Amino acid sequence: MEGKMNWTVADAVDYYGFPADRSKTGGWVPAALILVIEVCERLSTMGIAVNLVTYLIGTMHLPSSTSANIVTDFLGTSFLLCFLGGFLADSFLGRYKTIAIFSAIQALGTGALAISTKLPQLRPPTCGATATDCKQANGFQIGILYVSLYLIAIGTGGLKSSVSGFGTDQFDEKDEKEKAQMAYFFNRFFFFISFGALTAVTVLVYLQDEVGRSWAYGICSVSMCIAIMVFLSGTKRYRYKKSMGSPIVHIFQVIVAATRKRNMDLHFNAGSLYEDTPENSRINHTNQFCFLDKASIVAEGDFEKSAAGAAPNPWKLCSVTRVEEVKMMIRLLPVWATTIIFWTSYAQMITFSVEQASTMERSLGNFQIPAGSLTVFFVVAIMITLAVNDRLIMPLWKKWKGKPGFTNLQRIAIGLVMSTCGMAAAALCERKRLSVAKATGDSTTATLPISVFFLIPQFFLVGSGEAFIYTGQLDFFITGSPKGMKTMSTGLFLTTLSLGFFVSSFLVSIVKRVTGSKDGEGWLADDINHGRLDCFYGLLAVLGSINFVVYLVCAAWYRPTKTKSADLHEMGISASTGTAVNYGSSIEEKC
Repeated sequence: MEGKMNWTVADAVDYYGFPADRSKTGGWVPAALILVIEVCERLSTMGIAVNLVTYLIGTMHLPSSTSANIVTDFLGTSFLLCFLGGFLADSFLGRYKTIAIFSAIQALGTGALAISTKLPQLRPPTCGATATDCKQANGFQIGILYVSLYLIAIGTGGLKSSVSGFGTDQFDEKDEKEKAQMAYFFNRFFFFISFGALTAVTVLVYLQDEVGRSWAYGICSVSMCIAIMVFLSGTKRYRYKKSMGSPIVHIFQVIVAATRKRNMDLHFNAGSLYEDTPENSRINHTNQFCFLDKASIVAEGDFEKSAAGAAPNPWKLCSVTRVEEVKMMIRLLPVWATTIIFWTSYAQMITFSVEQASTMERSLGNFQIPAGSLTVFFVVAIMITLAVNDRLIMPLWKKWKGKPGFTNLQRIAIGLVMSTCGMAAAALCERKRLSVAKATGDSTTATLPISVFFLIPQFFLVGSGEAFIYTGQLDFFITGSPKGMKTMSTGLFLTTLSLGFFVSSFLVSIVKRVTGSKDGEGWLADDINHGRLDCFYGLLAVLGSINFVVYLVCAAWYRPTKTKSADLHEMGISASTGTAVNYGSSIEEKC
């Protein structure tokens, strides 16, 4: 019997609901099938986002700042909906069904976008000889475009928060071999989605500019349909984790219970607080956010009688472990808040940096590089950084420090520094470009005699920064959250991307209002050759520097929470003995 138990995964089941057989489920093959969905999602999202600003300006005839905000709002909504996707996966659908359903919605959205860019009735007529002959897209045309984009946003939000969590479900954290495989999964996860992004910014952008956008978007739709079939083919090979109920409801239960008992005192040991969680799943009591501990004080009326006996009302009494789970989520928030500015900088790489590229010399022999394809340097930087980190830094760090590479907080810090340097480099490059534009006169249509390769440093620095910060954030939010809240925690991480894009839109609007004039001039002028985009980049560099100092304070404050089983393991005590734990002195003394 004991040998049989070693072949099963304790907290996972197979397709039929039986304990998952380690030899027949999970591992790298099912994880790879899940990665196919993420590759195609990135192919679609990046293929649309990096070149959308040129379509909005050149075909829909919208102003520069408006076009940039449409792109960032689209991406911001995509990642904001990840939080909703995580809630649905944890509470109702499960990760498998969530991925399948929302992948289909994204395929539908890309198909609709292909149709909207194909039909001439859904775009304004081409411009005449003068700028005054350009007619902006009307409300109906913009509305159809929005419907397509936000169908894609719903699909992205629904599936993205579940893909990484469902991938890690295929590895058993309690098995040393599979735990080591899961550590490498995070790097390989991001490497594969970067491959999808690389294909998007090269092949798809070229097809959009030279063959037709409808063909490129149609390929995105078809590729997602194929990915869904590949994903479904592994249905019987996956490991499934049982839903532990709605994490949001659990959080509110703790808050409500603590609020009801706000006038009660904590003049006793933590060991006397209510706890009904199995011994090996308990989380040690901590002394932060002591107000929440009041949710675990046993008071009159907390238990309700039923046919099965007395049971606690979860809105009046919560276990110590449930309270500590909420504390774990709260501890993530300071780091969460200080990573938003990175994604604000990132937003400039697919909006204003692409617009910069469209004004510069992009010839490579007889080949004209599409402006949107300049983000290839961004993606290549990500892939090089990941490869160097995986093959060089991690092995050397393990030999030197005995640890497999940088910690998640260290990776986030490196990413923040590199993005700030990227914005400084962007400001210097834009100053050089503006000087060339001024020297060549007021022509708004001629290509400036300055190589587009001057933009490489800003793309490379922010791209390398993303390689560090994305894997660091993903690791931090998944490993730092309770077991039953991992999908929601992934959604919380992805909201940093969302808010970064929304902050970008907000900053653009504020800067446009403060520095702009009636004739369309200012830092973010309708014609960037007459603007001061370098000042905007400089502003982001200053904000990034301030944010990094705040991040260091938050990172120093953060302390990870240990489970009871891990603590007992360190002391050499079996978690199955059921021995009572002395939590120590009075809570009031420690709080």
